[in-house]
Amino acid sequence: MGKLGDMANKAKELAKGHPDQADKGVENVERAVDERTGGKYDAQTDKAADAARRSYGGGGTAAGH
Repeated sequence: MGKLGDMANKAKELAKGHPDQADKGVENVERAVDERTGGKYDAQTDKAADAARRSYGGGGTAAGH
C-alpha cells in the first residue's frame, strides 16, 4: 500500500480511539466546505461526513443537519 493509504489507515485507527474528537473534526471540515461553496454541495458533504463517521464508528451528526 502506498504512503497515502498508510496515512489513511493510521488516521482511521486514531479516529477509532477518539471518536468524539474525530466527530468534531469531521463536523468542522464539513462546515468549512459548506461555507466555501456557499452550501452548493450540502447534500454531498452530508453524505461524505456520514461515510467518514461510519468508517471509524463515530455517531455524531453535524449541527444544523
